[in-house]
Amino acid sequence: MKIELIQPFINAADAVIGETMQCTAQAVDVSMDEGVYRKTGLAARVTITGDIEGRVIFDVTRDTAAKVAVCLSGSDAPPDDDLMRETVCELANLVIGNAVTSLNDQGFRFKVHPPEFHSSEAGLKGSEDTEALVMRFDTPAGSVFMNIAMQYHHRRRQDTQFD
Repeated sequence: MKIELIQPFINAADAVIGETMQCTAQAVDVSMDEGVYRKTGLAARVTITGDIEGRVIFDVTRDTAAKVAVCLSGSDAPPDDDLMRETVCELANLVIGNAVTSLNDQGFRFKVHPPEFHSSEAGLKGSEDTEALVMRFDTPAGSVFMNIAMQYHHRRRQDTQFD
């Protein structure tokens, strides 16, 4: 996996987490994974197709999702499950939106599909030729996980070999 494909997502996650949670986030436990991703809490998946393709999973522990939902909604009432799911999808939207701006500036053209709430307890498996970067951001409000499986589209990969 090329760093120019994943760095925009890491930068965006760091900025969005810091702004929405009003705290600093520290990236820890960064690893490459070829296996099945099993969610740890409430997860949203965003699929990307075009010059680059793959998916990003934004996974937030339940306690963290509740804290962020309260912060974003401005309410003191404990959030219900629907609000927490919407919060995780909105965080995924914000991260992806910031990341794709950077990728567009690099000349990539692609389609970003709307976040889908990942409710299955079964894991998500990538293709055999795609490994995923898995990382955890620790914050005072709790943990946020991001799983990025991104690659050049086959046609784009051939084009870049001649550069």
